[in-house]
Amino acid sequence: MTTTTEKVSQPSTRQVSKRVSQSVFDGSRLRVVLLVDVYDGAQQQFLEAYEEMGKQVSSVPGHISDQLCQSIENPSQWLITSEWESAPPFLAWVNSEEHVRMVQPMHSCIRDTRSLRFHIVRETGGEAAGTERRLQTAPRIGDGVIRHAITFTVKPGSEQKVKEILSDYASPEARVDERTRLLRTSLFMRGNRVVRAVEVRGDLLAALRHVARQPEVRAVEEAINPYLEQDRDLNDEESARVFFTRAALPAVQHLGADEEAEGERYALSYPARSGRGMEVAELLARQDEAAAEDPDSPVLRSTIFQRDDVVVRLVDVRPGHGPEAALPKSAPAPLTALLDGAAARMDFVTDRRSPDA
Repeated sequence: MTTTTEKVSQPSTRQVSKRVSQSVFDGSRLRVVLLVDVYDGAQQQFLEAYEEMGKQVSSVPGHISDQLCQSIENPSQWLITSEWESAPPFLAWVNSEEHVRMVQPMHSCIRDTRSLRFHIVRETGGEAAGTERRLQTAPRIGDGVIRHAITFTVKPGSEQKVKEILSDYASPEARVDERTRLLRTSLFMRGNRVVRAVEVRGDLLAALRHVARQPEVRAVEEAINPYLEQDRDLNDEESARVFFTRAALPAVQHLGADEEAEGERYALSYPARSGRGMEVAELLARQDEAAAEDPDSPVLRSTIFQRDDVVVRLVDVRPGHGPEAALPKSAPAPLTALLDGAAARMDFVTDRRSPDA
């Protein structure tokens, strides 16, 4: 609550469409919260690893500040908070090989972590009240669904075999706990790249861990191991952690013109030029946002996933319109200039929905 002497910093970013329930492209500052559970007796080791990492993070473009806090109730619980100029520079760093190498020394002393990312909507007091600070303009109205994807490549020549394995498995139990449900899993391939998109209601991390423990899913993962370009051992915690860290394909924008209507789902791959993936994703986000204002648009929902130069757009279109509604015949010149080749529809592998989705 503010007092009569406090000032509330107001937003200074552009207004985005109300149909955009999730986006990293509004230009507002980002607060990242990392909850860390450290092994008993490893607190000093963790502190030293953090201090070394902090020296490197301070020079990352877009980084403003960070804090390391230790619980006053349980010395094994730590909290790292950081502030960034906006979400894109943070995502570019956290999804980079540099970050994978940077956090490696911390893994041996950490039992568990949980990362949360927030756009700053309002702030009160301190220096912020008297300076121009970019804040999210208004709260977004979501549908309670978290969207995430993973991507990996398989050895050339193994694509058909991998497709057969991934399309033939028993769906895992959708109920994770009292508040978490696995709603939908969609798999697509383009060449030797696999993209698996999931929709979860509740706790994403709990859902991903739940799925990974299911025997039917574990069997599929083991079956495709020999065909992966990046080796992994799911029985080795560090090997699995590194693989799924590199495989993460975060959703950077979701737009829902109609969240209730049933549609036909397609995935589109956009081959970004080296270092231009975030620009491609942002341009696609702007185009989707503009198109959503057209009441006759056949697009019901669109989610853009991006990591490095991998950009994938998952689109649900009204029945009967077909994939051409999701992928226009010609791309605008600004987008074409950022692509290393033409955008293409990905091959459908499987799409599973839980009964209560």
